[in-house]
Amino acid sequence: MKKRKLGLALSLVLAAGTLLGACGNSENDDKESTNGKEKKDNFTVAMVTDTGGVDDESFNQSAWKGIQEFGKENDLEKGKDGYNYLQSKSDADYAKNLNTLVREDYKLIYGIGFLLAESVGEVADQRPDSQFAIVDTVVDKKNVASINFKEQQGSFLVGVIAGLQTKTNKVGFIGGVESELIKKFEIGFKAGVLSVNPDAKVEVKYAGDFNKADIGKSTAGSMYSSGIDIIYHAAGGTGKGVFTEAVEQKQKDPKREIYVIGVDSDQAKLGAVPGTDDNVTLTSMIKRVDVAVKDLSTKAKEGNFPGGEVIEYGIKENGVGISDTKDNVTEESLKAVEEWTEKIKSGEFVVPGTDKEFKKLGL
Repeated sequence: MKKRKLGLALSLVLAAGTLLGACGNSENDDKESTNGKEKKDNFTVAMVTDTGGVDDESFNQSAWKGIQEFGKENDLEKGKDGYNYLQSKSDADYAKNLNTLVREDYKLIYGIGFLLAESVGEVADQRPDSQFAIVDTVVDKKNVASINFKEQQGSFLVGVIAGLQTKTNKVGFIGGVESELIKKFEIGFKAGVLSVNPDAKVEVKYAGDFNKADIGKSTAGSMYSSGIDIIYHAAGGTGKGVFTEAVEQKQKDPKREIYVIGVDSDQAKLGAVPGTDDNVTLTSMIKRVDVAVKDLSTKAKEGNFPGGEVIEYGIKENGVGISDTKDNVTEESLKAVEEWTEKIKSGEFVVPGTDKEFKKLGL
């Protein structure tokens, strides 16, 4: 009888232990499940660069700056649980990199530059539950937000500076690949130059590539040799060759006044002349890709992802303007920039962005 009672008691103890253990495991499982859910619900963001790379001193770098700022403000760290980027070495990497970021479960994925448009469209169709954004063009998909800029407005302002400060009345524009986007830079610049200096001549050349510094250098050399003293480039990595040529010419003839107008970000450091205090960067047209990327990321995080929409950033939205580096810009030019900025903001003057709109101005 005692043995029976002892066996029964032991069975009850073991059963209770098993029950408690099961409860304990269930609690741990719930905790792990909750943690997993929290991790899954964390907002993450990443971008795919074009072939210019994340340190292109241009819009890829500006976009990455915006993502980094967004990450820091939201206590995110670089990596799979926060923010990141993948660099494309060729156009063959675009779709592959986008798909990699989808598999890594990033909540918002940017394609930086219009060259990624086709790949973003294809991957967006394949991954309808993922959210994408494209910079500098429009991809008409419900899960893609398209970020565009009024580049013609910022280009007009640097054109005003060029028109007022050219000594030869000859200025140049070097574009990367001729397209609807780069035409906005060209047209806005020409309108700015001629609005303040109708006697000026603007020569336009396209390199046919955004990543050929040697072509940028040779094209700039030809322009400077023809008497052009200020060149505005909208050519990505090709534009670095423009700076190289200007720096070399300044080294050969320190007294000659020649300048480059940078694009997308403040490119003053590209114009520094070694061993001197000279700098051939006149100013830069700033395209605040960082502002746009940060703004859109915030909207998406708050549940307001503008899928299927086109969002434009201009002077009024602090999306475009001129750089803070103004050492080579005269007071007259700065005053003119302020006056034209107000006219553009108020709608008194509409900057042309196409050949058709430019012709209507009658410049």
